[in-house]
Amino acid sequence: MLTPFIPRYRNFYKVRFPTPRHAGGKSLLLTTALAGLVLPNIASAESTASDPHRHTDATVGHVQANPSKKAEALRPVKAAAGEDILVSVARRAHGTMISVGTAQIQRAVPGTNPLKVLGQAPGVMFQSADPQGLDVWSTQIYMHGFMQNQISTTLDDVPLGELTYRNYNGLNPIQAISSENVQRVDVSTGAGAESVASTNNLGGSLEYQSSSPKDKVGGEIVQTFGSYDLFHTFIRADSGKLNESGTKFFVSYMRNDTQKWKGGGNQFSQQVNAKLVQPVGEDSKITAYFDWSDLHEYLYQDYSLDIMNNGGYNIDNYYNGRYSGYVNAYNAALGHYPANFSGISDKADAAYYDGAANINDYLGYLQGDFRITDRLRWKTTVYGHGQTNALTWTNPFYASPTGSPMFEQVKQPSIQRFGILSAAHYDIAHNHIEAGVWYENNQFNSTMYGYAEPALGQGAPLNAVDSFHTRDAFMQLFGQHISTNTFTAYAQDTYNILPNLALHFGFKSLLNTSNAGNGYYNNAYYGDGEMMHGSLTTFRAFLPHISGDWHFLKHHELYFDIAENVHAYPQAQFKTAASPYAQTEASYLASSASLKPESDWAYAIGYRYSSRIFDASVHAYRINFFNRLQQITTGNIVNPVATVMNVGNITTNGVDAAITLRPVNGLSWTNSISYNHSTYDNNLNSQGVTYHTKGQQAVAYPRIMYKTSAIYDYGPMEATIDASWTSQRNLSYTGDAKVPSYWMSNFGLRYRFGNLGKYAHALNRVENLDLSFNIYNLNGAKYVSTMGENGFPLSGDFQSFLVGAPRMFFGSIKVSF
Repeated sequence: MLTPFIPRYRNFYKVRFPTPRHAGGKSLLLTTALAGLVLPNIASAESTASDPHRHTDATVGHVQANPSKKAEALRPVKAAAGEDILVSVARRAHGTMISVGTAQIQRAVPGTNPLKVLGQAPGVMFQSADPQGLDVWSTQIYMHGFMQNQISTTLDDVPLGELTYRNYNGLNPIQAISSENVQRVDVSTGAGAESVASTNNLGGSLEYQSSSPKDKVGGEIVQTFGSYDLFHTFIRADSGKLNESGTKFFVSYMRNDTQKWKGGGNQFSQQVNAKLVQPVGEDSKITAYFDWSDLHEYLYQDYSLDIMNNGGYNIDNYYNGRYSGYVNAYNAALGHYPANFSGISDKADAAYYDGAANINDYLGYLQGDFRITDRLRWKTTVYGHGQTNALTWTNPFYASPTGSPMFEQVKQPSIQRFGILSAAHYDIAHNHIEAGVWYENNQFNSTMYGYAEPALGQGAPLNAVDSFHTRDAFMQLFGQHISTNTFTAYAQDTYNILPNLALHFGFKSLLNTSNAGNGYYNNAYYGDGEMMHGSLTTFRAFLPHISGDWHFLKHHELYFDIAENVHAYPQAQFKTAASPYAQTEASYLASSASLKPESDWAYAIGYRYSSRIFDASVHAYRINFFNRLQQITTGNIVNPVATVMNVGNITTNGVDAAITLRPVNGLSWTNSISYNHSTYDNNLNSQGVTYHTKGQQAVAYPRIMYKTSAIYDYGPMEATIDASWTSQRNLSYTGDAKVPSYWMSNFGLRYRFGNLGKYAHALNRVENLDLSFNIYNLNGAKYVSTMGENGFPLSGDFQSFLVGAPRMFFGSIKVSF
């Protein structure tokens, strides 16, 4: 029997139960009060056992009864509309799936990166130098010790490639979809599902799902104002159903503009999303999606411990929007530094004139999802993506031909990729069988040029957020073209032994081949050498995955998850990442014997308890990580000496524990703690020197994180407060350089007026009016955020982290029609 009502402050997991498609396209979306909450609306939870007599559609909160006796054993309950936490069972018993939905995203400042919201989950760490998480140079997410380039990312099944700055095979999710259009993000914090189209899911997966066009004509307008002249606008129009077949679409425009919180320059982005859905028959559809993203951001200067301890938190590039900033940078390049640099040992690298990112993306897909028979579905997606970049830093160590002691160093990579995914789902008896393939061709051009800056009094300096494609460079530093073909195939089966017990078996095969010609290498600038060239192939015929889920008592659940995964060789730009292609041919040949694709075995086991009063969970995991590749860097950050090394194996043991209490109506309080012991298995040798890394905690990831959050929902008002503690992190591989621990807290308040027709009949068209107020960094913490953007040193200090933003205030108004 369906429970008729659960108070809105409760936390729920919407559990999807796959089933044969019955005539008429009936669907079922059940919600159960499960345990293991990360926060009141983020679950550290895992999927429940699949019921072979049920399936779901994508309509959140919509429940249809199915007269199945087996369904009664799962005691489904109905959630309030717009519930924001889901645990998805996409035809598998996958113990580490959590999901962030629209309601949780909407509690953050509008336009906030959904991954920043996910960062409240145990075992997950998100860092950024700005409060919204939109600074592409600084955004960084870790899950259970894995860096973002080891976590797969997709949007509506379309691969977004590696989640890094200077992406070589995709784009950042914030450039693929506006946060207001994200319906949910399904996250695997353990082994990524074999069905996810990726070549890098060592540490899990991030599966973005875009919202669907609404059935009724309507729209939404969001306007936000905040500290440092933040101005965020989002406008969306929904067509509603246009005809009897149900054709519908939406179009949206987003604009985000803010000044940097230190230094000079603004961070601007704009984006257009459009999505069209054409139903076909009773239970099939064709979907088309389009995204255009245009981003221009001045970036924050990188820090070292030397700069932070001897210069403070407010040092940044010289750019200030006025000619005086250029004069200061010019003088610094000649050796005349500001007085507040006196205590810094490396004054030349403490600040440059400017640094900026200019990124333009086009992304689109056409997807068909068809019910072939009552038991068989077929889904195919074709997609294309193009990207151009101008990523700049002012180099004070090399003169322009004009006589200026510095020049603008501009990376101008581009991406053109096309692909197709196709999968079939077949339900028979207690088995839910799925098989699919993915193919992609990616053409990555990696180039860097030098543009002249003027001598003093000889003209205006270059505009770093302008288009460099229309300017003439005075030299090329390097150039490389890498062509990559990727093919994967998978098969999986979820078998429901009992209604409350499911086992999942599957495997994935991967073939990835990249070829780089002998590109251009500027010997006059770099010295004798040549770009790495040649072909590299990653092949694994059988990557197994097994998991299980057992609801053994009314409130109790056990699960396990085991998988092997591999990370294909990255094709990153020269001196920018841990890629064989990012070094000279000589460096590659010196280390090629030890370079192998990264791989791992991931194991997880967990327990969850759930009741109306409290939820609790424990999630334990072990990871055996083999052949980890790292970029080892020395020298200055505009032209570092960079080598790529196999740093050996890493063994990780960790545990997440969480409890959510609901002592009174409307109040939900969650506490979680995460312990991660990721250590190197061996010492490192470089140029005849042994570095004692064995037993050291892996760089950049804390050993302990504690998070607490409370939500109080009283009628139309909702108040939230959260706090977290992050322990110290290693900056160097030997652990002799660390960044300090810190506390961080945030506050939010929202008031929902509902339909304004109750105030005046003429306003009846306004379905809802929301006012919200947010405070970021409530306690004014000074802390280190992003780490390793320029690589990590084997020992000692290095200029490769960013400091976090100070306290900021935001106010928003949202009107829905």
